[in-house]
Amino acid sequence: MPAAPPEDRPALHVEKGDVTYGRALSALRSVSLTVPHGGVVTLLGANGAGKTTLLRAVSGTLRLHRGAITGGRIRYGDTVLDGKDPVAAVRAGVVQVPEGRRVFAGLSVDENLRSGGLGLGRRGRAQVQEARARVFALFPRLAERTHQAAGLLSGGEQQMLAIGRALMAAPRLLLLDEPSLGLAPQMVHRIAEVIREINAQGTAVLLVEQNAGMALSLADHAHVLEVGETRLSGPAGELARTDAVRRLYLGEAAEDQGAA
Repeated sequence: MPAAPPEDRPALHVEKGDVTYGRALSALRSVSLTVPHGGVVTLLGANGAGKTTLLRAVSGTLRLHRGAITGGRIRYGDTVLDGKDPVAAVRAGVVQVPEGRRVFAGLSVDENLRSGGLGLGRRGRAQVQEARARVFALFPRLAERTHQAAGLLSGGEQQMLAIGRALMAAPRLLLLDEPSLGLAPQMVHRIAEVIREINAQGTAVLLVEQNAGMALSLADHAHVLEVGETRLSGPAGELARTDAVRRLYLGEAAEDQGAA
């Protein structure tokens, strides 16, 4: 069967999304974005800008944090995601890797990986083995530590495991929340390579990343959030050249820009 044309392939559409925590705290106001099939989109912004909130709204985990979508619409292909739970999102092909390397410390690497496909229900053994082989090809270090407790892994290895566990669900859209946070520069470089490879294999990515240079180098499109609203939006390469992004997120002073 020939591949579907790009316009017929699933894409994420967030249309004028509003999110509130509790009864009064407005976290997102009329935020819109699209992640096309096979694309990489990044979200930039200071702490509290609403980046993680947006990922939670897409993945269905918002209610776990006492948040609610109070306006707008979230669709992945023909599937409406707003108001759905995380299992529905996973079944639609949307999987989140939360910030903080949240692995099951008392379980082995292999047990953590197997838990990643539980939300999909019954799957053939061949599909599970295929997903596992994909994870080990991306992260050979995990293959060497299959029976080791996840809590004994290094920080970088735990981040590998968190991403690998998400990949066991065979996502078509991967939501990554600060995957390089707290990692050594060499491991940050490795994580960037893995994100690029995952995308090259056909998985779209919505990336929240405090390392703006890395994020912009990976992304096709970027959005800058400020206090729950979209302040800048455009192709990642173009935004990387704007004064605001270079000064606020890439650490370049105005005089440096003039000299350049």
